Amino acid sequence: MSQYWSPAVRELTPYIPGEQPRERVIKLNTNENPYPPAPGVGEALRNYATDHLRLYPDPTSAALREALAKAFKVTSHQVFVGNGSDEVLAFAFQAFFCHDVPLDVPAITYSFYPVYANLYGVELRKHPLNAHWEVDIEALAANTERSGVIFANPNAPTGHAHSLATIEALLKRVTDRVVLVDEAYVDFGAESAVALIDRYPNLLVTGTFSKSRSLAGLRLGYAVGSEELMDGLQRVKDSFNSYPVDSLASLVGIAALNDPEHFEACREYVITTRERTRQRLETLGFEVLPSKANFVLAQHPDYEGAQLFAALRERGILVRHFNTSELNNFLRITIGTDDEMDSLIEALETICV
Repeated sequence: MSQYWSPAVRELTPYIPGEQPRERVIKLNTNENPYPPAPGVGEALRNYATDHLRLYPDPTSAALREALAKAFKVTSHQVFVGNGSDEVLAFAFQAFFCHDVPLDVPAITYSFYPVYANLYGVELRKHPLNAHWEVDIEALAANTERSGVIFANPNAPTGHAHSLATIEALLKRVTDRVVLVDEAYVDFGAESAVALIDRYPNLLVTGTFSKSRSLAGLRLGYAVGSEELMDGLQRVKDSFNSYPVDSLASLVGIAALNDPEHFEACREYVITTRERTRQRLETLGFEVLPSKANFVLAQHPDYEGAQLFAALRERGILVRHFNTSELNNFLRITIGTDDEMDSLIEALETICV
């Protein structure tokens, strides 16, 4: 460790993203969308006047917030935007969870949550998933003292999603702190909790353009909630970076939101391919957890996860293997195109013999 690092940095365990290979492979490891963004995105990029880059962007991102508000049927004052949902989540940890009591979180969920907790000195109270690999909503609501509640719906990396009724039942019990529902994967078959924000002022819903909008390379994320919560996020943002969303990203995000037909078609393609892949994996003997995301989590009773990961890597197919005690035997497989998933199944047919 460097002598120049602060004690706080020495204690950090950073988030490890999925491998981004340089060679040509079938890339099913980082939950990217296999289809291109809306055609209007390309048009916006081609027509962008580069002279605009000499000017600072709108610090309020008003046009993008208004486009999101229209899509979600809320007001722009109920929308916040940032550089990917990871930045929005980081601001939320600072704004709402830095208290002297624990933050309730599933034990198996998005692995950035513990990273933020460590960075900002937030104590986590981790709750195991239930016997069906589902986030235990009852456990999240059980404690009387908390700094808040956070969970992904659908959960990552398991893929299970709770119903809107179940989330509302949680909100009826947790009224004193923020309940953050991370909806990075909600568009692939789950119900969005945005419909509840007008009834529950402590509900914060976060989302991203990286998955269903096919804009992972652009870095756009958002939050939807009460004006009170948006003001809290704004205070943190303006104490960190007054111009987080650049003018080009804002323009591209609006173009993506303006093509609901393309959005619906892509998400339906992914859902159809996911179910087809699940059935084919089960035919090969895999246990596949039910998923409402653009990935599946699967394990085989006769092969170790690390063994399958390595064998697929040798065949030019990347999937995600989590080297943890709970998930060591599982592979998380992003849903690609039909051709890519055919190649995956054909490779597994030669491995699982």
